[in-house]
Formats: sequence, C-alpha cells, structure tokens
Amino acid sequence: MDISIAHETSQRTLKQRNLLALACLVLGVLLVVMFVAANTRDREVILQPVIPQEMRISNGEVSPEYLEAVTRDAAQLALNRSPETLGYWVDSLVKITAPEDQGKLKSELMGIVANQEGSQVTQFVTIDWIRVDPENLTSKVGGVLHTVVGSRDVRQEHKIFQFNWKYTGLSLKLKGFGVVVRSEEDEG
Repeated sequence: MDISIAHETSQRTLKQRNLLALACLVLGVLLVVMFVAANTRDREVILQPVIPQEMRISNGEVSPEYLEAVTRDAAQLALNRSPETLGYWVDSLVKITAPEDQGKLKSELMGIVANQEGSQVTQFVTIDWIRVDPENLTSKVGGVLHTVVGSRDVRQEHKIFQFNWKYTGLSLKLKGFGVVVRSEEDEG
C-alpha cells in the first residue's frame, strides 16, 4: 500500500511539474512575441509645426511636408548670417548635422567665420521655392541671396541650394548643403 501512495504522490508531482513547465514555456513564447512586436511596430509622431497642416514622421519614411518644413528652417538658418551671429550660426548648424559629418561641416563653417569676422558683411536669403525628394532625402531651395555691407545691399543673386539629409529612426539630420552649379541646375 505504501508503494501505491508513493506512486500517486509522484504522479501528482510529475503532473504539477509538467503543468509548470508548460506555463513557463507559454509565458516565454509570449514574451518573445511581445518583444518582436514592440521592436517591429512602426513608430509615428504627429508634429504641429508653424504651418497650418498636420505632418507625420515614422520610422519608415519622411513625409514630403515634414522634409519641406525642415528644409525651410535649415535654409533660413544656413543662409542667413551676420558678423554678430556667427557663433550661434556655426553651433546651430553643427547641432542639426549627422554626427559623422559634423567635423567636416564645422571646419568648412570655421573657414567662412574666419573670412567674415571683423567685417560688416551680412547675408540673407528670400526663398522663392522649395522642392523635396523624400526618397533620396534631398531638397532644393531657390531664392535670392542678398549680400549687405554696412547698410547697403551690394549684391542680389538668384541661387539654388541643395540640402542632403540622413534619416534614422525618427531623426532627420543634415548631411551637407551647398550651391547647385549651373550644369546641375539645368539637369534637375
């Protein structure tokens, strides 16, 4: 009789162990599924910019509206400078630049600062149009670039500038920018 009681007890313990193992396995599988779902789910942020339309960014792509708004702000920052604001100008442009491109851009900007420091030359742009290419993460800005010395507007030239971007996660960073030369302008 002792053997039958011992056998019953061991069978009951074995069933409990098997149920516990099954419950642990199910919880483990659920944990893995939830982790995968959390990492693959698209993230999306709704932005309220200063323009009267809603914009969306997600970890999959940049909307044309968002790229245009960021390009507008970057163009205003990059193309408007005066001797009094050169420090802020450099720091602000470096902050919006992709980390791998910050050193190169900062050295180029410091060359401009060295040329402009102590002068009375101010530059500003009046934007005519902005065209964006979200697939290639580029944007072009057309406008009149004004050069002012003292209080006199000495030059007004219509120019086209191209901005190149890098998008990772939900972060859009500047790769570089510059004037589009005439041969490129005629092609694009």
